[in-house]
Amino acid sequence: MADQAYAFRAKVSGEELPEFFENMKIICPSLDDLVFLCIGTDRSTGDSLGPLTGTFLKEAGCPHVIGTLEAPCDAGNLQERLAQVPPGKTVVAIDACLGRPASVGYYQVSNQPLLPGASVGKRLPSVGDFSIAAIVNADGVKKYWILQNTSLNHVVRMAKQISAAVVSVYDVS
Repeated sequence: MADQAYAFRAKVSGEELPEFFENMKIICPSLDDLVFLCIGTDRSTGDSLGPLTGTFLKEAGCPHVIGTLEAPCDAGNLQERLAQVPPGKTVVAIDACLGRPASVGYYQVSNQPLLPGASVGKRLPSVGDFSIAAIVNADGVKKYWILQNTSLNHVVRMAKQISAAVVSVYDVS
C-alpha cells in the first residue's frame, strides 16, 4: 500500500511511465502483489482506455486484472468489482480522463487513489493505492460527447503504452 506521508502526483509522458512502475516496484516487488483495476466501458471510445489496458495486461500474462473488454469495470458494477480485489493486494487504478488541450496524451500518475467518473460528473468511490489517469482528450462542455468522439487509435496507443511499461518493468512473460 502506498505511503501517504510521501504523496505525489505527476504528469508524465508515455516514455516516462516505466519510471513510475520502477518506483512502484520498490514497494511492490512482485507482480503477484498487484491488482490492476482498469475502469471504463467498451461502449465509449474515450472511456475504453481502461478495458483496453486490462485486456492488454491480461494477454501479456498479468495475473490480477479487473476490467477488460470482455468484462469491463464501469460505474454500473464498480462496487461489485471492488469486492473481487483479493485481500492484501496493492491496487493500481487505471482510467481515462479529460484535461487541458496541452496535456492530451499525457498521464497523471500518483500514489493516491483516483476518482473514477469525475470527468463526467459521476460520484463514485475513490479507488486504488496507485493510480494512472490517461488524458485522452481535451475537456469541454459536452463531456460524454467528447469521450464518445475521441480517437480510438489514440486511446489504443495510450493503453498499449501503459501495458508495455508494466511488462518491461515487471518482466512479464
